[in-house]
Amino acid sequence: MATDLQKMIDNLLAFYTFDNKKVLSIGAGGQFYEYAYKAKEVVAVDSDKATLDFLKECIEKEYLTDKLTLIHSDFYDFKREGDVLMFDFCLHEIPNPELAIHHALSMSPDVLITDHWPSSEWAYITDEELKATNSWNAIEKCKPRLIKKIDTVQVFNNFDELYNKVKVQGEKTIQRIEKYKGMENFSIPMSYGLALI
Repeated sequence: MATDLQKMIDNLLAFYTFDNKKVLSIGAGGQFYEYAYKAKEVVAVDSDKATLDFLKECIEKEYLTDKLTLIHSDFYDFKREGDVLMFDFCLHEIPNPELAIHHALSMSPDVLITDHWPSSEWAYITDEELKATNSWNAIEKCKPRLIKKIDTVQVFNNFDELYNKVKVQGEKTIQRIEKYKGMENFSIPMSYGLALI
C-alpha cells in the first residue's frame, strides 16, 4: 500500500488486543502480520497462492515461522477454531459478506474486520464502493460491538505509480484515475473501518 502502514498497524493494535490469542486471519496475504508478535498462534488463509508466498517471505525475514501456519483455501472451505477471526481488507471481496460473517462466528467468538469505508474516495477510484457498502451493511446487520472509522491517504510519487497499483482493478478504475495524469507527489483520501462483532 502507498499509505502509512505503521499507522494502520498501530490503529489495529489499539482497537483489538491480540495478546496470547489464536488468530484466524482471512485475506492474510497482505502486509499486516505484526499482530503475530503478540498472538499465541496465527492461521493465515488466502485464496491467492502468490500473496501467501509473499507473506511467507515476510514472516521468514521476521522469524515468525513458528507462530504462523499458511493455508491456501477459499474462505467457505476453511473451518478451524480460534479466539478471533480477522478479515484483512477482504470481506468486500467475499460473496455474501453476511453469510461470511456467520461462517466466521461458527469458528470464533470474536470477528474483527478491517475494510474499506463505503464513502471513501479510494474505494470509489478502485471501483469497490458498492462492494464496500455491501460489506458494511452486512456488518451492521450482525450487530457489531464496536466500529471505528479511520481517515488516511494513499500517497503516490507520480501517475505511473498509481496506475501500476490499481490497473488490476479494471477499465472503470483506469478511467477514474485519468484526472491524476501528469501529477506528482499527490495523495488520495482513503477511509477504512475497523469493526468487532
